[in-house]
Amino acid sequence: MVKLGKILESKGMTQGTLSQLTGLRPSTISEIVRGSRSVLNKDHLAKIIEVLEITNIGDIIEIDYISNAKDAKESTE
Repeated sequence: MVKLGKILESKGMTQGTLSQLTGLRPSTISEIVRGSRSVLNKDHLAKIIEVLEITNIGDIIEIDYISNAKDAKESTE
């Protein structure tokens, strides 16, 4: 799960502003915030992290190992 929406809110920044500062399309930012992207482009993520001055990847990405393991197990059954 990407916590971008919460980070933007805490910094008082809009998705539009982040789009302008990173050079990423507004729709790309929106998809990341909504969690509708199944894959994150590492270059996009690097631009976002740089602009938001994030030093710990855990501040923006959270991996739910239990849900992921359960989903993987169910897909093999």
